[in-house]
Amino acid sequence: MTRCLRYTCGVKVVVYDNTCVTTRGHLTPAWATGTLLYRALRRIDARRGASSWDEALAWLATLREPIDELQYWGHGTWGAALVAGDALDAAALAPAHRLRAGLDALRAQLAPDALVWFRTCETLGARPGMDFAMRLADFLGARVAGHTYIIHAYQSGLCGVAPGMTTHWSPDEGLLEGTPDQPRRARSSTPWAPRTIHCLNGRVPEAWFSRSETST
Repeated sequence: MTRCLRYTCGVKVVVYDNTCVTTRGHLTPAWATGTLLYRALRRIDARRGASSWDEALAWLATLREPIDELQYWGHGTWGAALVAGDALDAAALAPAHRLRAGLDALRAQLAPDALVWFRTCETLGARPGMDFAMRLADFLGARVAGHTYIIHAYQSGLCGVAPGMTTHWSPDEGLLEGTPDQPRRARSSTPWAPRTIHCLNGRVPEAWFSRSETST
């Protein structure tokens, strides 16, 4: 399972929500099939469905190689990624939070310049999403990427931040209703929205981590 590319030697993995079979859009079969396709295309080395963040973090801790890239496929909201109703958000970074030990273990397992990518709706949108991205990047010492729009086959508003940096996208990007401080509804992804990729695209352009990025 080990990958050795350029100066790193580690694995790329996807965790997905395995609870959305009869509820919340019935998306688990699509996510499961998509991860199988990514594995067949050798874009990832391992995949796992999870019913909670505790389960997801426990599985990641069993991997023997450093993690170059971790993608999460599931639902989200501003400043949080959800496994069923279980939220990974800025509050999880507090020392007393039940997820903190698992996040500490993940931090130790991430390779240098690792990427944590939330392929979830609006997780990095509005001010709660921007704050979450910066705090998580600093905590993990890893690049954090995610979306400001509702995503589906098209995934818009893909942006990222590196440790020690501030977010560069607008706090109202992808916002349809509400304010950046109190968002209520996000826009749906379109091919012409800023920084849009297709679900079959497995890479975040490096320029999209920079203030000098350009919209596509």
